[in-house]
Amino acid sequence: MKIAELDLPKPAKDFLKAEGFSKLYPSQEDSIAAGLLDGKSILVSAPTASGKTLIATLAMLSYLSKNKGKVVYLSPLRALAAEKFSEFKKMEKIPLGKKIKTQISTGDFESVDKTLDKSDIIVLTNEKMDSLIRHGAEWVDDIGLVIADEVHLIGDQDRGPTLEMILTKLKLLQSKPQIIALSATITNADEMSEWLDCSLVENDWRPVPLSEGVYDGGSVTMHDGKFFEVEPTLRGPPVDLGAESVKDGGQSLLFAETRARSASLAAKAADIISRYLKNSEKNELENVSKKILKANEHTQLVKTLAELVKKGVAFHHAGLNQNCRETIETEFRKGTIKLISSTPTLAAGVNLPARRVVISSIARYNAKVGANIPISVLEYKQLCGRAGRPQYDDYGEAIIIGHSNSSELIDHYVNGEPEPIESKITADKSLRIHVLSTIVTSPGIKKDEIIDFFSQTLGGLQSRKSTIKFAVDIALRYLLDEDFLIKKGDRFVATAFGKKVSKLYIDPLTATFFRNAIENVSEGRKHTLGFLHLVSASEEFFPKFALRNKDY
Repeated sequence: MKIAELDLPKPAKDFLKAEGFSKLYPSQEDSIAAGLLDGKSILVSAPTASGKTLIATLAMLSYLSKNKGKVVYLSPLRALAAEKFSEFKKMEKIPLGKKIKTQISTGDFESVDKTLDKSDIIVLTNEKMDSLIRHGAEWVDDIGLVIADEVHLIGDQDRGPTLEMILTKLKLLQSKPQIIALSATITNADEMSEWLDCSLVENDWRPVPLSEGVYDGGSVTMHDGKFFEVEPTLRGPPVDLGAESVKDGGQSLLFAETRARSASLAAKAADIISRYLKNSEKNELENVSKKILKANEHTQLVKTLAELVKKGVAFHHAGLNQNCRETIETEFRKGTIKLISSTPTLAAGVNLPARRVVISSIARYNAKVGANIPISVLEYKQLCGRAGRPQYDDYGEAIIIGHSNSSELIDHYVNGEPEPIESKITADKSLRIHVLSTIVTSPGIKKDEIIDFFSQTLGGLQSRKSTIKFAVDIALRYLLDEDFLIKKGDRFVATAFGKKVSKLYIDPLTATFFRNAIENVSEGRKHTLGFLHLVSASEEFFPKFALRNKDY
């Protein structure tokens, strides 16, 4: 199907053509057939880089051309939110009969952001949306279209429950907004679509064929049985593999398990990558380096990055400020920067494809268990989904650095299916936080109403009602005992303490810990060190840092 055939106003189609879109990908065609432009709610389960952002854009253009309500785009990451904001802001130029205003809000969970009331397209992180609901932002009732990106992250232990709560609340709004949920390929998509009460679009098509393999002992074994040798150097396998692709005219993404490791790999790659640069590219990279230094404070991190950029490489992680990250992303898309070494943040939606993706380790440190554990198949699929640049490459490659039997890794990761998405809403911490927020946003609510609400979450679908009831009972008992709530007749009402804690966006357990400690503080003395210790000992201050002998 061509863009010209879509049931959209001519200015919208002209905009899409100007952005380089002429024909739809299969998942986009399937979404149109499922009622995307007719206000139908849809869950799209498709591989990374298969065109899900255009699906969101089409839904927005259709909705804004017909309706006066608000469009909300939800992102799990600030970096992804910033990227999408830049893309969606271009729509302000489209003459759709009204002036479209786009805004972004990703931080400061204590504020309501009253200016958002004047916007048509609002880009938010999941946590910011949750905070706005807790603060009673009145414009939430005007939402007519919700785009929820990376919804497979509902299965995340820490941040998943927040997204699950948001979507549960939004689908229950009186305005009945259209919900477009975008997800990586998942195995229980039917269950997810049942929960969201929406049509399901599943498609495993990719714009660039993907070849996957495992490096072990100087050679790479691909999933189709082919293998090739890689000349080892002292730089290590990740750099050797990344440099080989750059030498052949491609770009490489190296995924590292930590920030320090990502910077280290970039430093090791710098000299070899610089050998493959043309003089014109070196001049351009020199200007990019100067741009980074001019726009940012000269910290050691920024100076190191600027030096590496001169040689065509960069590292990318959350320790860099937004300006640095955006500069790196822009120059990589342009092809100026040849190799990026990154933490897995880049896999979560930020659009930076490369010909070759190298996964330097399949292990991640898990602070809760105090050990390295293998990444999930779902995360692996997200990482390797970045392989292949649609405009430049006929193929993409994803290679795991293995330290065990290659065939086992291929069987588990390459041929394996992603894990089903499982709700984490019934965990004690999640229930404490979200039962309190549910009560705070109501004038008074009965226990049965709370149980009925949580029964409409994904966790409610995946669990027995008795399980939900038991979990809610435990949370209510704790919140009552610690004075976050009181009972008025058969209804629960939040106390001033409960309201403040919910709006501050902290765990009630942490608030109890702070309150009990502060109540025992004697007056007339300075307690700065004690308060700092109190903060560092809280549940939110996690993971705890391991101390070396010399630190004691």
